Amino acid sequence: MIATGSKGAPDPDRPETYIKFSGALGHVENAFNMMAAVSILALMLLAVVQILGRLFFNTPIPGFIDITEQVMAIFAFAGVAYCQRVGGHIRMEIVIGALKGRVFWLSEMIGVIIIASVVALLVWGSWYHFQRSWTFGDSTMDIGLPTWPSKLIVPVALSLLLMRLLLQIYGYARLVANPDREPVDVPVVQDASEHAQHEIEETMGSDTNAGGRK
Repeated sequence: MIATGSKGAPDPDRPETYIKFSGALGHVENAFNMMAAVSILALMLLAVVQILGRLFFNTPIPGFIDITEQVMAIFAFAGVAYCQRVGGHIRMEIVIGALKGRVFWLSEMIGVIIIASVVALLVWGSWYHFQRSWTFGDSTMDIGLPTWPSKLIVPVALSLLLMRLLLQIYGYARLVANPDREPVDVPVVQDASEHAQHEIEETMGSDTNAGGRK
């Protein structure tokens, strides 16, 4: 279990510039995550209208499949950087959870470097895919929606993820250099009790203490 936060000894050399840039990037990630949530809600409402239209009026929404295909790119990719920031991606911790100190932070950093390398290749490939769609004027088969907007969201969202990964590489590197530093804006492994307390704080408010009082 992981959560973005900080624990350990206070760090007198807190990287203020890194923290400020991470916070600014976090606002963009929050906006993209909200975009993904709104797209899911809009698609659900559209599906309800589609069902009711077919059921009672025999009039389906024109191009419903085309619209669904385009919107899927938004909720599939727009929230990926936010999820990385809060440590929401599924991962195995059987081995890494047993590591401590510099070895633990080094293994985390190596893993993020590998992920960042793959994401960088995906950014390049998806940008090329978008350019081809833009140049050729690709459109959907039913109602002729242009496909480039949905293809553009992929490299943009992945670029946001890449920036978050690069920030986390720096965050892990400073911990590799000095494991006693305070983890800042990197996912940290939590045990069951810490994870439960974190979920309580998220639900009840960040100022909720262990006794559940504010």
